[in-house]
Amino acid sequence: MSADTTRRIQAHPLFATLVAQRRRWSVVLTLSVMGLFYGLVLLVAFEPSVMAVRLGEGSMLTLGVALIFSLFALFWLLTALYVRQANTRFDALNRALLDAARDGGR
Repeated sequence: MSADTTRRIQAHPLFATLVAQRRRWSVVLTLSVMGLFYGLVLLVAFEPSVMAVRLGEGSMLTLGVALIFSLFALFWLLTALYVRQANTRFDALNRALLDAARDGGR
């Protein structure tokens, strides 16, 4: 890609929209994952007895194990949401930007 095409893309208003939307999603997802993960670590550090609570009488499953598996499932869900967003909205903005760059920056 030529330097002129790159400049036209970076100057286009859709580029600013794409960057802002991707940054917003990235920040929200990063803070969510970090908050949940470090919340779990803090729970283990300061209230380990909560993690040892058994789920059901005679059950081998504890709240800690259930929380950890739930976090993994939630992280997969958040990843799927981001991929869906990237494959729909972000890719559409990328295509529009490339089309605009090919048309001379309009």
